[in-house]
Amino acid sequence: MLLVVLLTAVLSDPSDSSSSPPSPPAASWTEKLGGALIDSLIFVVVITVVTFLLVLLFYLRWTAFLRYYMGFSSFLVLVFMGGELSALLLRRFDLPLDCATFALLLFNFAAVGAVAVLAGRGVVPILLTQGYLVVIGVLVAFWFTMLPEWTTWALLIAMALYDLAAVLLPVGPLRLLVELAISRDEEIPALVYEARPVVDHHQDDAGGDGRRLWRHRRDPEGGDPDSSLLPAPETMDDTESPGSALRTPLLASPLERMGSEDLDGIGLGSSGAIKLGLGDFIFYSVLVGRAAMYDFTTVYACYLAIIAGLGATLLLLAFFRRALPALPISIALGVVFYLLTRFLLEEFLVQCSVNLVMF
Repeated sequence: MLLVVLLTAVLSDPSDSSSSPPSPPAASWTEKLGGALIDSLIFVVVITVVTFLLVLLFYLRWTAFLRYYMGFSSFLVLVFMGGELSALLLRRFDLPLDCATFALLLFNFAAVGAVAVLAGRGVVPILLTQGYLVVIGVLVAFWFTMLPEWTTWALLIAMALYDLAAVLLPVGPLRLLVELAISRDEEIPALVYEARPVVDHHQDDAGGDGRRLWRHRRDPEGGDPDSSLLPAPETMDDTESPGSALRTPLLASPLERMGSEDLDGIGLGSSGAIKLGLGDFIFYSVLVGRAAMYDFTTVYACYLAIIAGLGATLLLLAFFRRALPALPISIALGVVFYLLTRFLLEEFLVQCSVNLVMF
């Protein structure tokens, strides 16, 4: 979100007309609203069809094809969107660079990114994968902010509603995808930002293999795992009793009440790391990027609203113990706070400053 705000502030400078798109002819607010609704509806329909196609291919076990498609699409994003953005930055700051060197650097950068996304965890360093996922999210979010203002806001609201339906409805494509991945105990073939895996640092210091911290406790008869989580035997200290569990802040209490299905539902996979879809970060960034085109007061308000919405979503996850959409609450709060800040708070601050109440 910070990178999108900085890029928007730099490249939307009114004194630099070379980076701003041509202004469309004046239209009434009804025409703008109608066009924005049509554009957002088309986008949501396309996303819905593509997601159902993803579910079908995943059901048919075309996982390798989906992974190669992710790598190829990441390469295209880095080449075309990244190349155009790089050209804008070079022109904005008057940096000299010949075409051959630019093309060579761009191709190598995009190729490494495609490999980092395609290879996944365990093959390339996690920091490299995280960095390229951030770059891809920034590129897509920045170009979304270039859409007309009414279209951008309509698209954000439409995507929040789509996310709500796709995750919570019984036939929602995202819900079907998650349930299919849980039933097969497989990773979802999608661009997902993953935090660092939960490992036992004592084992790492002792030269161990750094296995995941948690395991499910089984009864002595060898039955199914119960709902509590215990550290694996190799992670226990000699002073620990078999009934005591290692805890992680904020997650220990909810985790001890969940089964394996719930763990995967909130994004804790086999590595024990928290995961969140890259699309959520993209639309968060689109919102603050659009706010940055107005002023930074709205940026602060929208950022705090998004973080508050994400925190509320995490609390609901711990309460309901099922997969929940990450967009609706954050986008709703962000839009409301944008409107309140732009049309109420800013007017109040300007009047206070003019009348020397605050300065």
